[in-house]
Amino acid sequence: MDRFLKSISYIFHPLLMPILGVIFYFSKSPRFIPIDIITAKLVSLFILTIVLPILLFFLLKTLGRVKSINLESTNERILPLVLNCLVIILVLQRIITPTQIIELYYFFIGILISTMTCLILALAKFKASIHMIAIAGVFMFFIALSIHFSININGTLSLMIIIIGAIATSRLHMKAHTYKELIMGFFVGLIPQLILVPYWL
Repeated sequence: MDRFLKSISYIFHPLLMPILGVIFYFSKSPRFIPIDIITAKLVSLFILTIVLPILLFFLLKTLGRVKSINLESTNERILPLVLNCLVIILVLQRIITPTQIIELYYFFIGILISTMTCLILALAKFKASIHMIAIAGVFMFFIALSIHFSININGTLSLMIIIIGAIATSRLHMKAHTYKELIMGFFVGLIPQLILVPYWL
C-alpha cells in the first residue's frame, strides 16, 4: 500500500496535466483539425511542458538551487515556478494562440494564473499543493468542455474525482502537505479555470 500511494504522486505528476488536458480536448472536439497540426501541437507541448522543465530541474539541482523533485520548502519552489511561468508564456505566444484554438488558449491562461498564484503563496511562505492545483485545473476544464461541446463525460468526471481523492491521500501519506495546503491547492487550480470559462464557452 505504501508503494501504491507513493506511485500515485508520480503517475499523476503536475507536469503531465497540461498535455492531458490538450489530448482530451483533441479527442472530444467536434471541429475538424488536421492530424498533422494536432501532432505538431502535441510534440511541441511535450517538449516545452515536460522535457524542458525536467532539464531545468536537473540544472537547478546541479546548481544547488533545489534538493529534490518534491520541492519541499517554499524557497525551493520560487525559481522553478518563475521558470514554469516563462514556459507557459512561451506556449501561449508560440503554440496555443487565441486565433487558433480559443479553448486551449484560455486553458493555458488559467494554468498561468494558477502558477503565478502558487508563486505568490510561496513568496508568502505558504506551500500550496501543486499536484492539487494541476488536477483541479484539468478537472474544471473537462467540466467546461462537456458543457461547451454538449457531450456526456460523466464517467470521465467520476474517474477524475476518484483520482483527485487518490492524489490527496497520496500527498497526505507522504507527509508532503497538510489538509489546508491540499484544499488551497485545489481552489488555486479550479477557480482560475472557472473564472475564464465565460471568455470561451
